[in-house]
Amino acid sequence: MTARKLKVGLGFLLLMAFDTEAQISFKLAGMHAFPPRADLHWLLSLFGHPWIYGAVVGYVGAFFTWIKLLRRAPIGPAFAASHMEVVSVMLVSAIAFGEHVGPMQGLGAVVIVGGIACLAMAGARETLPGDAATSLPRKACARLVD
Repeated sequence: MTARKLKVGLGFLLLMAFDTEAQISFKLAGMHAFPPRADLHWLLSLFGHPWIYGAVVGYVGAFFTWIKLLRRAPIGPAFAASHMEVVSVMLVSAIAFGEHVGPMQGLGAVVIVGGIACLAMAGARETLPGDAATSLPRKACARLVD
């Protein structure tokens, strides 16, 4: 495994961590903000809970991680892998909040992970962005110009 692929893999783990942290923080903020009301007092009380700031940090971290990953990974597998937080949030919610994970949710998680694995294997045959000499779009463009 090259250092570049290792960095991309670690980047995806970081993206999943930021996304998961944001969703769990929203859950915790929401738990402390019930019942929701459409008034200024409720909005101010929502921003009085630290969890809402955790959600903001998670989204900002995910944004910058995603932008960095797009420079280094093929878009198809990158987009698919960016949705791993659906599975990680489900697992963290089951452990931290005792939420029920039934057979259909488990099957859905397996399908999501399987789809991401298939796209990752297909993307492994492609080159990473920045490999100008062998990148598929550059080859296609070179054929058009020649």
